[in-house]
Amino acid sequence: MFPASAYADEAVAAKDAQSETESSQAQKPAAQNFSTGVAKGRDMLDSAISASAYDNVEIQKIGARSLSEVLRNIPGIRAEAVTGEGNASYTIRGLPLAATGSKFVQFQEDGLPVLEFGDLQVFSPDSLLRADLNLARIETIRGGSASTFGSNSPGGVINLMTKTGEVEGGSIRLSTGVDYGEYRVDAAYGGRLTDTVRFQFGGFYRKGEGPRDVGYDAYKGGQFKFNVTKEFDNGYIRLHLKYLDDKVPFYQTVPIRATGTDADPSFVNYGSIDVRKDSLFSQNIGGFQTLDQTNRPTQGNLHDGIHSVVKSIGLESQFDVGEWTVTERFRFADISGSLNYNIPIVVGPAAGLLPSFGGPGARLSYASGPNRGQAITNPSTLNGNGLVALSVLNSSKANSYDNMTNDLRISRVWNLGGGKLTTTAGFYKASQDIDTFNSLQTLVSDARGGGETSLLNITTATGVAVTQDGVLNYNIPGSTVRNRRIDANYDVNAPYGSINYHTGRLAVGGSVRYDIGRVKGTLYGADLGGGRVGITAVDVNGDGVISLPERTTSVLPLGSPAPLNYKYDYLSYSVGVNYRVAESFAVFGRYSRGGRAAADRIPFTAAVNSVTGALASPADGYDTVKQAELGAKFRKDNITLNATAFYAKTSERNQQIAAAPDGSLVQVRIARGYKAKGVEIEGTYRTGGFSLAANATFTDAEIESDPANPLLVGNKPRHASSVIFSATPQYETELFTVGFNAVGTTSNYAQDTNQLKLPGYTLINAFARVRPMDRVELSINASNLFNKAAFVEVSQATIPAGGLVLARTLLGRTISAAVQFDF
Repeated sequence: MFPASAYADEAVAAKDAQSETESSQAQKPAAQNFSTGVAKGRDMLDSAISASAYDNVEIQKIGARSLSEVLRNIPGIRAEAVTGEGNASYTIRGLPLAATGSKFVQFQEDGLPVLEFGDLQVFSPDSLLRADLNLARIETIRGGSASTFGSNSPGGVINLMTKTGEVEGGSIRLSTGVDYGEYRVDAAYGGRLTDTVRFQFGGFYRKGEGPRDVGYDAYKGGQFKFNVTKEFDNGYIRLHLKYLDDKVPFYQTVPIRATGTDADPSFVNYGSIDVRKDSLFSQNIGGFQTLDQTNRPTQGNLHDGIHSVVKSIGLESQFDVGEWTVTERFRFADISGSLNYNIPIVVGPAAGLLPSFGGPGARLSYASGPNRGQAITNPSTLNGNGLVALSVLNSSKANSYDNMTNDLRISRVWNLGGGKLTTTAGFYKASQDIDTFNSLQTLVSDARGGGETSLLNITTATGVAVTQDGVLNYNIPGSTVRNRRIDANYDVNAPYGSINYHTGRLAVGGSVRYDIGRVKGTLYGADLGGGRVGITAVDVNGDGVISLPERTTSVLPLGSPAPLNYKYDYLSYSVGVNYRVAESFAVFGRYSRGGRAAADRIPFTAAVNSVTGALASPADGYDTVKQAELGAKFRKDNITLNATAFYAKTSERNQQIAAAPDGSLVQVRIARGYKAKGVEIEGTYRTGGFSLAANATFTDAEIESDPANPLLVGNKPRHASSVIFSATPQYETELFTVGFNAVGTTSNYAQDTNQLKLPGYTLINAFARVRPMDRVELSINASNLFNKAAFVEVSQATIPAGGLVLARTLLGRTISAAVQFDF
């Protein structure tokens, strides 16, 4: 959708978007210029692509609490906004979402990738991005030339574009949660130092518990960004700087009771745990003891959640040299941090689980919190629900996700046969480090809301300690998954080019890209086999005694590294035709093939030979997406309407870590084929002070092949809804703006087996903004106004006999207020 305000100022729309269209070819004010994932920025009615833009003013109105909540308003994008403000999952137009992250979708910031791969296992790209007052808008392209104007982006590109000081002035915004704990200050300022030099800087800082009750400040940190642009008669050069240091939680599942049938389930909160606002994160579970990547005892803190640290510098330039336009973009990002969370894998009545770990007559006591050391005399009434949770604590460290990207392209427009022939050639170079370590241990706790969950200790009837400070094992019992380390570099080289001929109403074009990758590094982990030892006795807490949990501590086999050493290459292409039937109406068709290289999902699987580091098969090095599109676009006066029919076939190689019925974790390797077809519709309408932006995507997706699980063939992929939609009606005057934003989805299946069906939902987010005087605005918004429980994930494939399942929902009702001063 192109909200009505997105292109009110043509100078901001063209220059702040870093459009590659020369200033002498500026579009009419009504034109909708788009530059992400294409060779040259041009009017949408002359482009054979499906694309949308969402500006910062509209983003602020809807009161989104995370980037994923923003992106679910863009057509075609499925965003699972359940994790908090990072590591959410994204896909486009029914492409598979077998694991976490955004495998087939590339996130960019100012035209360059945030990470080379969207589904890395410690940080997904949205963990390294924050929307603040420096954001100009978000551009997205679905399918089409995204395959050839970006590596590893066959599904599409999501590009966050920063203001560049084109408009003189700034803002300070103070915001707070009305019914939840968060205090935030945003500031931004831009303008000119001279007639040819302009700048933009600003950022935010915030602190607070956040929208879920956890009992501590789960959100803490901020971001600062700066850019300066020097303009010349024939182009510009720009410097970008960014510093991000932010901590946010990574919300996981909570227990809930399911009744009814798999086809028509009902979900009821379990005891005092409210799935809309609670989690098992707690002020009583913070610091923990573990081993580092050298197998030495160290301390961690669950309260750090997703801790992202980014320090980046970028250079961008564009110049006209004779008849040629040369564009150069470069960025180096120093990225590090950590990811700490505990995910429940088994939750059940204490009376039933306790004998499994401590034998007959086993006893419970508190291992943390205000009741630490106190015996629990009646486990069946523990916290009013009698539940005990077995959780896996995953402590992951990103030593380095450093990346360097450089994109150089040269274009020329030739007058040919009464039309214009645009040719573009480019070369993309990237280097992505993946240096990570993760350790695992198993915790025992109660299950209580309000940030009051506590660790529990188990002793046998004879007083033998089974746990140590709430730790059942410094590994995952019964599992083959152990501590892991990967230290690798992914080197990417990709020449690309395009040709487009535009004559009269007709535009025909095509583009091609050839990706060549080299992966080199080292793996450590007992999962690799070959006699590697991953379990031994370690005095983790340093008390001089080897406790029962310490006898089986997961360690890295440091003396037995395995190489990672392989190459891959693949060809991407895209061809399209656009016909402008009339000044206000155009139709287009496009066919594309794109690839996505495998990253850290295939090491520690049979896809990589643990002796040589080579691929078991060249096909394991990348996956392909083939897409066909047929669309129509209408734009006249105060209305726009776009519709695109699509068909996609995808190959997918991935891995999931799943919980077995006995609570152990197993590694599930996925090698499948998928197909999806559907229609994507979006539009805007404005009359007087009223405007409406709406979209809907209808998708029919299925698993087309799965040699390992042929019974799944023909099933819908998990979480794939037939319809996703959003609508934002609003009324605006000089004094005030009021409106609401509705987002929703139809039902979908919890797992690929297509048994338990998650009900659809519609959420209403309301907003009001008042301008009592010049340059002052007061605002309030309510997200999920009616406090609906919108289920996005259930771990179980079917309702178990006891009815207890582990689930995640979107946030319940949260209300925030803000005051903004412009100057």
